Amino acid sequence: MVTETVLSLPFDGRWLVQNSPARRVPSHGTDLLGERYAIDFVGVDDRHRTADRTDWRTVLSTEPPERFVSFGRPILAPVDGIVVGTHDGEADHEARRSQLALIPYALSQAARLRQGVGAIAGNHVILELRGGGLYAALVHLRAGSFRVAPGDRVTTGQPLGECGNSGNSTQPHLHIQLMDDLDLSRARGVPMVFRDFREWPRQGEPVVRDRGMPAEGSVVAPARADSG
Repeated sequence: MVTETVLSLPFDGRWLVQNSPARRVPSHGTDLLGERYAIDFVGVDDRHRTADRTDWRTVLSTEPPERFVSFGRPILAPVDGIVVGTHDGEADHEARRSQLALIPYALSQAARLRQGVGAIAGNHVILELRGGGLYAALVHLRAGSFRVAPGDRVTTGQPLGECGNSGNSTQPHLHIQLMDDLDLSRARGVPMVFRDFREWPRQGEPVVRDRGMPAEGSVVAPARADSG
């Protein structure tokens, strides 16, 4: 039987669930870089929109990351632990909702992978969980936003940095995964679930869940922070 480690959601506010392991495993279609059970969260507003506007750039071109709800939102420690790795300095690049802009980006995926972990994960923080042997990676953070450094001990809910659009990211979002090694190039993914969150499914009324993995396409928020 696989044991699932329980984490807190690493943010406040509402976030859209993408690439959930509740839908499929490997969640991102690969076991590379410890991604087997990873999940993505895209910040949304109270109307569950990911950006504050759509215009000609949305259809035909790239868009500045600043127009997306996620960009700059605080990212919090999902668990008690110690910071064992950080990587900063990757640019927060333009976002892409346009299919015209997404096609060349997808074609350059292999080249980014050859450039190494930084080109894929972007700016990221790695925490070793209390007790050792398990590591949480929080990925695609905003350049220059880190509030922690290697060696720092952190508690659940402590600010780590801000959501960005660095690395292999088509729009600002947070990617989080649990793994068995702090080196993403050799890590294997480890199952996880989240505690105490409110979930707005694609259909039906919102529910409060004590523990579980959010469904693909749902919107979630910590139960403590969002009762709407």
